[in-house]
Amino acid sequence: MRRSLHIAAMLYFLAIIAGIFGLHRLSQPYQGFTGVTFVDVPRGLSTIAIGSRLAEAGVIRSRWEYVAARMARRSRAPKAGEYRFDHPASPMEVFDRIARGDAFRYTLLIPEGKNIFDIGAAAEQVGLFPAARFVKAASSPALVCDLDPKASSLEGYLFPDTYKLSRHTAPEELCRLMTARFREVWRGLGVAAGPHDVVTLASLVEKEGKLSEERPMIAAVFLNRLRIGMKLDCDPTTIYAAVLDGRYSGVIHRSDLDSGNPYNTYQHAGLPPGPIASPGLGSIHAALHPARTEALYFVLHPDGTGSHEFSKDIAAHQKAVEIYRRGLAKSVH
Repeated sequence: MRRSLHIAAMLYFLAIIAGIFGLHRLSQPYQGFTGVTFVDVPRGLSTIAIGSRLAEAGVIRSRWEYVAARMARRSRAPKAGEYRFDHPASPMEVFDRIARGDAFRYTLLIPEGKNIFDIGAAAEQVGLFPAARFVKAASSPALVCDLDPKASSLEGYLFPDTYKLSRHTAPEELCRLMTARFREVWRGLGVAAGPHDVVTLASLVEKEGKLSEERPMIAAVFLNRLRIGMKLDCDPTTIYAAVLDGRYSGVIHRSDLDSGNPYNTYQHAGLPPGPIASPGLGSIHAALHPARTEALYFVLHPDGTGSHEFSKDIAAHQKAVEIYRRGLAKSVH
């Protein structure tokens, strides 16, 4: 009887020692990889399988460390996602990250007024995919016709926002995310008509109007011109035409103004064939609710604030242009 009690006491003591050793090991940082490694945890993957992936990537020593950490945190469950590891971490820290769902995401910030080429460049810069792949996806007939039968690309319908993306996000998936966000915003406006003309006008307002309070005035100027058949003479459309033709050099040349490209509103009356950039909600509101004004012209003030002088007739506009040019000359000298 005494011998049995002695053996039981020894086993109990050894179990305590093993437990202490195990807890100590679970709290020790480890790094069996160099640089950065990624581990994908799909939905429904078993505890042992997750542990195996972590061990194979060198994040932990053994899959059983993850199993033990999971048992020690029974009230918490792992969350699916792709996890990025770039420094030593203990098995408990690794499990806690996965239980928090602290998965790796690229943050892609798309401001208002960016076109499909800008968005592609931004995606390439953060490391998602080459810009050309995005431009190709954004011009895919399958994606475009589903959104707007009048459109030749998704230009204007890729809503500006901040997007959290995985490393495996494809250009087509990003297009769908951005157009889904546009649909959500458009539905919220409760507009019965289709979006094509509104978004096209809003994209011009977005590129011309840097101050939110001036956007309804700029929209009104364009609508006033459209009403009387006057060309819009909108510089951003001329730039966009040059971009499409692959000849934009950063400044507008006489040849750009003379271009026969349909987007060049110096040569063609009416709205361009489609949007020239992604307008924000403020510009869309301005296109839907323009200011009440008879102005037909606007030109920047020379003070650098981004504000404009609005005029009803060409004589007043020419005076405003002269003031702007004199202001520029003074700033140069």
